[in-house]
Amino acid sequence: MQLTLQKIVGGGQALGTLDDGRKAFVWGGLPGETVEIRVTKKKSKLVEGVAEHIINPSAERIAPRDPGSYLSTSPWQIMDFSAEQNYKSSLIGEAFELSGIKLTEAVDIYSDQVIYEYRNKVEFSWYGDTDNSSGLDTLDLAFFRRGSKGKIAIEDTSLARPEINRLAREIRDLLRTKNVSARNLKTLMIRCSQNGECVWQLYLKDEIANLISPSEAANLPAQGGEIIYSDHRSPASVITKRLDSFGDITLSDSILETPFRYATEGFFQVNIPVYEQALRDMRSWIPEDKPTVDMYSGVGTIGLTIGSPDTILVELNEHAVREMQRNISELGKPAVAVLAASEQALEYITPDRTIILDPPRAGLHQAVVDRLLDQMPERIVYLSCNPVTQARDASLLVEKYKISHVQGYNFFPRTPHIENLLVLDKI
Repeated sequence: MQLTLQKIVGGGQALGTLDDGRKAFVWGGLPGETVEIRVTKKKSKLVEGVAEHIINPSAERIAPRDPGSYLSTSPWQIMDFSAEQNYKSSLIGEAFELSGIKLTEAVDIYSDQVIYEYRNKVEFSWYGDTDNSSGLDTLDLAFFRRGSKGKIAIEDTSLARPEINRLAREIRDLLRTKNVSARNLKTLMIRCSQNGECVWQLYLKDEIANLISPSEAANLPAQGGEIIYSDHRSPASVITKRLDSFGDITLSDSILETPFRYATEGFFQVNIPVYEQALRDMRSWIPEDKPTVDMYSGVGTIGLTIGSPDTILVELNEHAVREMQRNISELGKPAVAVLAASEQALEYITPDRTIILDPPRAGLHQAVVDRLLDQMPERIVYLSCNPVTQARDASLLVEKYKISHVQGYNFFPRTPHIENLLVLDKI
């Protein structure tokens, strides 16, 4: 199918219209380009596809650094960085406008200009095939192919820190010497601290004993690692049983000079330098003389760095709360950790507290919005990884709040993902 693309939409694809009137959401194309697409999904009113041939390329187009796999990991590698910044600014504005809020000016997008080798966490899949010359199964690192259930064998990814790519290849090479195939393996997760220390987790679909020996693990360029059985019935890398552990499996990092410890499988920011800038900006809006509540707090990286001395941290994940409590203890801060979903900890939202919100992509639970409107704290500082749901929530809160500040952050260069800060003050 051939069509001309018109604009970038919130999901990150370029939008065009087919001759029959159906909308086409296309990966690998840019506005203004005429492209031929391979359809990956058909519905009655739309199709999804991938641009297979660019008939007239946009002036914004550049060659992707990972030509074989960029669509799987970072589909905006095809545009120059200034265009990426502009599109992200426009998408925030459009998200708010669709929710009935007209922002007074274009949203500035902060970037530290590091657009490759910034990710401190990568989850690799595995790919295997039968080598016709040897009759043996091959074993490669892989990513899932966008728009299908197939996989792409890779050597590395340009988004990851070099230490992660090196360790992934060494684990792959070690496993190639074992009696194991891609059918036995689920994923390989690697995290790296800012000082270059790595920890790995190898997730298996089968319980295989002694797959890697302690001496072999010690020779890997990592401070520690684990082999984990993950129930094959779940596509996600969930921990069913820890089979082996080597070295130190807990990572440490400093955020705004505050040290934190976190587990490999736990949530922690993947682009710490840009996250630190967001925290600096947020700190200027948080009064030191008022109690703070940090909802959706993870291991406490917001509340424990920029919260007031009197801070309550609410988090649903018990593993994150365990790390948070250890962080509170080691920092010697008078913060209180609460293990609960935010919608089940509404009593902490009170008029005398500054409320910090950093919810998952789904945004705020309706009960949280209702409590905010009922209690009306003076200020809400809302950081979001999804401007669409943030705008939805803001459209409800502006009944009693005004928008005092909006600032975007490019946490994930070369991808459509956007982080946005919203400060709301009681009218």
